Amino acid sequence: MDKQKEVERSIIKKYRKEIWAKFVHAIKEYQLVSENDSVMVCISGGKDSFLMAKCFQELKRHGKMNFSLRFVVMDPGYEETHLNQIKENADLLGVPIEIFTSDIFAVVAKYAEKSPCYLCARMRRGYLYNYAKEIGCNKIALGHHFDDVIETSLLSMFYSAEIKTMLPKLPSDHFEGIELIRPLYQIREASILSWQKYNHLEFINCACHLTKKEESKSKRKEIKDFIAYLREKNKDIDYSIFKSMENVNLDCVLGYHKGEEKHYFLDDYEEKK
Repeated sequence: MDKQKEVERSIIKKYRKEIWAKFVHAIKEYQLVSENDSVMVCISGGKDSFLMAKCFQELKRHGKMNFSLRFVVMDPGYEETHLNQIKENADLLGVPIEIFTSDIFAVVAKYAEKSPCYLCARMRRGYLYNYAKEIGCNKIALGHHFDDVIETSLLSMFYSAEIKTMLPKLPSDHFEGIELIRPLYQIREASILSWQKYNHLEFINCACHLTKKEESKSKRKEIKDFIAYLREKNKDIDYSIFKSMENVNLDCVLGYHKGEEKHYFLDDYEEKK
């Protein structure tokens, strides 16, 4: 059995419970893919996006919906070694990637060297939406997983004084008819790492030379370590954080807002007495 077939078999068989079932469940529960969708699967070169690509190929092969796939790599200014590794992995795994280039790394290095991640993320999103529109795709699939969701929830609470999470899908504000979807939403990072190790695969991590020195000091790393500490006290802490974001009791919060409309607990306090 060749490498591609081994990897595909591992998703459906060995990791059926941890990966495949959760991928399919997220697709159905959050209604991420519909009949006749054209999905642009975004591949950064890391473990998450390549797993997502393979899961989508399996879904198309074994599923009952008619939809199309485009596997897209945006090159923001990768070093040649990184780009070559992405191409080699794509060939190894049988993922027919198409690459388009941008100048994101150069722009970020010039204008936001001290805090590059925010500008980089904003620019990446803009380039991806534009490219999806150009090639006629109505869905953009990103490889954020379960751990990204709970880490983002705590980051918002601890550092932005706001309770919000990373949603499984959301419509674009500026590109009508295009939705961003996150099919790995229910898959834990530990399962992805186990799948990678089992198949002896090597992927690139963050290939941005501006952040390599700062990774150990990042707020996300801090939150990841904090969750790991809490997990030692409560093995279900991940699940509790995740479920809390869909169990918000509006009767027991000081305030909330929806769009521009703000609400405070005193607004209807007298009516409840």
